[in-house]
Amino acid sequence: MAVIRKSPEELMIMREAGRITALALQAMREAIQPGISTLELDRIAADVLRKHGAKAAFLGYPPGGPHPFPAHITASINEELVHGIPSEDRILKEGDIVSLDFGAVYNGFVGDSAFTAGVGSISPEAQKLLEVTEQALYVGIDKARAGRETADISRAIQKFIEGYGYGIVREYTGHGVGRSMHEEPQVPNWWPSGRQRIRGWRSVVLEPGITFAIEPMVTLKRPETMLLADHWTVVTADGSLCAHFEHTIAITPEGPPLILTAL
Repeated sequence: MAVIRKSPEELMIMREAGRITALALQAMREAIQPGISTLELDRIAADVLRKHGAKAAFLGYPPGGPHPFPAHITASINEELVHGIPSEDRILKEGDIVSLDFGAVYNGFVGDSAFTAGVGSISPEAQKLLEVTEQALYVGIDKARAGRETADISRAIQKFIEGYGYGIVREYTGHGVGRSMHEEPQVPNWWPSGRQRIRGWRSVVLEPGITFAIEPMVTLKRPETMLLADHWTVVTADGSLCAHFEHTIAITPEGPPLILTAL
């Protein structure tokens, strides 16, 4: 599948989709506290969508699939890496960490972003994991410049994360974003030195107008994951903590990329 470059007009729409995504994530971040359910966080995100005339990118995804996602956000707690399903029975507790991933569709274009936050006071070990994972996101963003390749982003993230002895999840990656939530190119958080392809993914030369999500997914210990019986929730195989940060960006003609999902 070809990489789709966006026009300046399309990028303006994507910037608004990203802003709406950021507003919803900010509202959820401000609501995180012991005792709140992940379903209530989902309702907060849905309210932001309604206020801004946008739709949920995740709800019902993938269209026509056997197990369409049943909520507006994914909410993943502690050892849950991604795709946790919100529920009124999932109550956040003091010391938890929670990863919230959200996508908004505005005028046909998608914004996709995520963060992990502590609930109340968290352990120094968990706090360090969150800090390193967020820093890894910006290490990757800094490498995303015209003329470089997606593999340059992947290798920079990998080097940074492995410097702290953390695990890098292999099964899930960053990805192109545009009219669809998942487009080319794939942007893994690791890449073998000297290779142009891994697992069928190719390293893509970055050109202005290319848009994609960078999303480091980092584990405290081993990187292997498992899929739960709900067909969505991904957890670390060893039960260790994990974190996830994400922004959708656009490559610019010169200098650093535009972070589409920033406020």
